[in-house]
Amino acid sequence: MEQKKAKIVAELQAVKHNSGKSYNQLAEETGLTNVYVAQLLRRQAQLNPQTAPLLRAALPDLPQDLVSEMMRPPLRSYDPNLIQDPTVYRLNEAVMHFGESIKEIINEEFGDGIMSAIDFYCSVDKIKGVDGKDRVVLTFDGKYLPHSEQKSEHMVSRTRPLGKQ
Repeated sequence: MEQKKAKIVAELQAVKHNSGKSYNQLAEETGLTNVYVAQLLRRQAQLNPQTAPLLRAALPDLPQDLVSEMMRPPLRSYDPNLIQDPTVYRLNEAVMHFGESIKEIINEEFGDGIMSAIDFYCSVDKIKGVDGKDRVVLTFDGKYLPHSEQKSEHMVSRTRPLGKQ
């Protein structure tokens, strides 16, 4: 399964490379975020049938068999060695360093809950800092999901006899 995914990702990356377009250009042409376009081309997200024509227009050399593959639910995985890449390592380090404070602020602002990574938008932007140097802006935009009190009366498997669902 992983070998097939790696082959498909390599083909998708080749189509993107040969197009000469950046993720930002593809995002603008498709109406998606730059990170979501990257997720699609790495088979970490599923291509919506309504979005497929936009992606085909942005990447005219994208073969139909790859489009069809992209519309299947992906195997969302990662290479555990990826953490060794300095960028990925620093992202992990930043989340680990600031994570406790971020969690505390989420709880203070919203209550006991989490930010969804399913109903989630992510983008990477480049801006100039006050010192004129380039800065990376990562935006994580996730739906708030409150933790629920686990009352047995709300547990469907307890309110209906098993087998009668």
